[in-house]
Amino acid sequence: MARERQERRPPRGGKKGKDAAVKGGVSFTDAVRATVEELVGRTGARGEATQVRCKILEGRDANKVIRRNVKGPVRLGDVLMLRETEIEAQKLKGGGRR
Repeated sequence: MARERQERRPPRGGKKGKDAAVKGGVSFTDAVRATVEELVGRTGARGEATQVRCKILEGRDANKVIRRNVKGPVRLGDVLMLRETEIEAQKLKGGGRR
């Protein structure tokens, strides 16, 4: 049984698909532009990310406003490049340190 399973596995290593012929080439995934409309607050265990509401500018979800977590410096009007637009970040809890 174990022997049959081993034979069905594809060989390890090597590139597959259309990029197999190009060595050392860079391939990028498609991204969708979105502008930052509102800064909601800081999030993450140490406050290293900022939650923002952003408006998607193109693609299937154009003009939709979603909530995303952004790592690094960000301010109003910045343009984000999103790999996907279906998943939205959870709302921040209202509390904080007191």
